[in-house]
Amino acid sequence: MEPTPPADRPPPAAALLADSPAEANLRADNNDAPAETDRQPADPFAPTADLAPVAQAVDALRAEVGKLVVGQHALVDELVACLLAGGHALIEGVPGVAKTLTAKLLARATGLDYSRVQFTPDLMPADVVGTTVFSPADATFEFHPGPIFAELVLIDEINRAPAKTQAALFETMEERQATVDGTTHALPDPFMVVATQNPIEHEGTYRLPEAQLDRFLFKIVVGYPTEAEEVEMLTRFQAHGGRVDETRVQAVLDTAAVRRAQAAVRTVRAEAPVLGYAARIVAATRQHPALSLGASPRATLALVRGGKAVAAMSGRDFCTPDDVRTVVAPVLRHRVLLTPEREIEGVVPETVLRRIVEEIEVPR
Repeated sequence: MEPTPPADRPPPAAALLADSPAEANLRADNNDAPAETDRQPADPFAPTADLAPVAQAVDALRAEVGKLVVGQHALVDELVACLLAGGHALIEGVPGVAKTLTAKLLARATGLDYSRVQFTPDLMPADVVGTTVFSPADATFEFHPGPIFAELVLIDEINRAPAKTQAALFETMEERQATVDGTTHALPDPFMVVATQNPIEHEGTYRLPEAQLDRFLFKIVVGYPTEAEEVEMLTRFQAHGGRVDETRVQAVLDTAAVRRAQAAVRTVRAEAPVLGYAARIVAATRQHPALSLGASPRATLALVRGGKAVAAMSGRDFCTPDDVRTVVAPVLRHRVLLTPEREIEGVVPETVLRRIVEEIEVPR
């Protein structure tokens, strides 16, 4: 078992994301900088932050999660990209493919405060966001925060709660705050919702509103592992006494390091041709004959945010069309609706999105 870092030191990969002396001086200088209206336009070709530490931190996260999760590389990478982009993720897959385990291990490896909520048909909004309780001792009302007030919140089987409880997530996911009894409470920073749902079981479930689906940056579809991966899983399981020991996964980041990584991702450049490419992909979904509902402008923003995260994970400070293409499926699959005729034919959104991407010219 790997030793836990001493309490007075940051986790290993967190040190990679610490401010250098030059960055600290720059941050101090920025505090004395003139007002935004007095500044000169920024040079779009000026060098930005060094993204190599972000790529190294991502490798460290992959290694930690990979101690217990065999395979599922796309799931891990898309969850990390979603976290770096500051978004929320919806994971869909049959039971037993490590959806919940991967989310828990990501929280453990990043050092983020973690909570889990099991959605059920009788769950009430107050069970999620919290409630105000009267204190007889001092005759005042005291707010007791719910599990949503964590940095990484896992919502298991999100489609089992009714619309009233689903609506309680709208404000928290978009505005990063919760209003209870007329008082607004800020959520922590960073804040990420990871929700899971089962595509097979429909009894006792509720369809998620389109407005809520749109608030998930990524929808990640998880499949079965390969035969070799399943054999490796069994080998590891047997070698560790037939149990999953989550304590083997250590924190390689902390909350401050995650914030710095997210800030670095926001500095990644996306030039005009890349922005136009993302806009054309989304616009094509609104005109395609196989789709009854195209993606919204929020999807265009999500494509660029996701593309920047993918670039940063590779250590680059610029976003390419390939980065945008990488996130087309997770960003758009839950934001478009097939026509009834295509649904009857068994067409899936990914097929339509693949054709759209193939038809749009890639900028050079």
